[in-house]
Parts: sequence; structure tokens; C-alpha cells
Amino acid sequence: MLNRGKWSRYRLPKGSHTHDQAWYTEWPRTREVETERFLMDMHGLFYELPRLAYGGQIYGVTPVCRHMRIVPDFCSWRGMLVLAGNQVTACTGNDHLVGEPQSNLWFGKTDDLWGLGKPQGWGGPWRDTPVKPNNPSDPYLMTGFEHKCLHLVHRAAEPVNFTVEVDFLGNGMWAPYAQLTVDAAGYGHHEFPAGFSAHWVRLRADRPCVATAQFVYT
Repeated sequence: MLNRGKWSRYRLPKGSHTHDQAWYTEWPRTREVETERFLMDMHGLFYELPRLAYGGQIYGVTPVCRHMRIVPDFCSWRGMLVLAGNQVTACTGNDHLVGEPQSNLWFGKTDDLWGLGKPQGWGGPWRDTPVKPNNPSDPYLMTGFEHKCLHLVHRAAEPVNFTVEVDFLGNGMWAPYAQLTVDAAGYGHHEFPAGFSAHWVRLRADRPCVATAQFVYT
């Protein structure tokens, strides 16, 4: 996010591995689909976005649904939400012949998106990342997902204490949630209680290490 000449980075879950190809980098979209109502399609998940940032913070990013469609673009038209489609299906094993039952336009209401699929995803702020002591990771989205689990791995020769911090309101006010100790060159995980949520989550390590922190939301 660019706010008053300063960039801030936020990380979002992936909804599907099918969007990992390099060509998909051209297709993430953010569009105003109704008056002052913004949607973003990012890596297999639709999100609602705030129109404005308050105090330099983004607090209104909320997952709407997980979908298994390739959506090159979408828009509003005569009161309807229109999704473009680019799905193709191979016919009889011949790569030169494809059926295109979904490569057309989908018309519906914006609220229909909530019925496409429960928000689910995975990812995290670190993946084999060199981590400096007490430097916070990028914020990672937590709100809007039902079940949440954190997986931690590091390569240090000594145990590492990881502090999990949460921003409940999305206003940049961070509070410690828990400290998790992972044995030398070890693995640890944490399941968040049912019903627990915050808008953003981030981590710190108490010593230098190469670490991976991945969240799984179901």
C-alpha cells in the first residue's frame, strides 16, 4: 500500500495452487463493483476492500469466498456483477482440442459471491527467510477465516522463541498473543482457539535464524 509517499507491505493467504504460474501475475484485479464497494480477486480468493485508508492503516480487508475459477476480469453492468471466465477442458486427451463450457461471462449479484465457497487459504510472512532478532514480520491477514493453525520451522542450532503479535482492529495497535518456543533446528505448531480472530498477525524471533512461518486457514 502507498500512503503519502510511503510503502507498506501486507500479506494475504493463497486460495489455490492453480494460480502459481507466472502468467497469473497479470490477472489479479481490484475493481469498484458498486458505489464505493471494492472487490479484489487475488490467488483464488475474493476480498472486500476499504475505499480509504485511515491513519495510514488498512483495516477493512475481508475475505469473501474461495473460488476455483480463472477470472481475468470482473465489473458491474446494469446492476449485475459480471465475471469473465477462462477455463478450458481438454477433450479426449487431445491437447489441440478443448471444450470451453466455462469460458464465457457469468452474471449474478455481488452477494452471490458469498455462496461460491468458504474462505480458506494458506501462506505466511516467512519461507526460509533470514530473520533478524526482534524484527517484526510483515502483517499477515487473519480475519474472516474459521479455523487457524500456525506452523513454525527454523534452522538455528539453539531453541528460538517466537512471539506472535496480533492487531485486533487493523489500526496498527499490536499486542502480544503468545510466545512459542521451537527446539534447535526444530518444528512447532499452534492451533488458535475456536472463535479467536484478529485482523492481522505477525511474528518476531528472539535470535537470528532462517525460519518458516506458515498459517493454514480452513
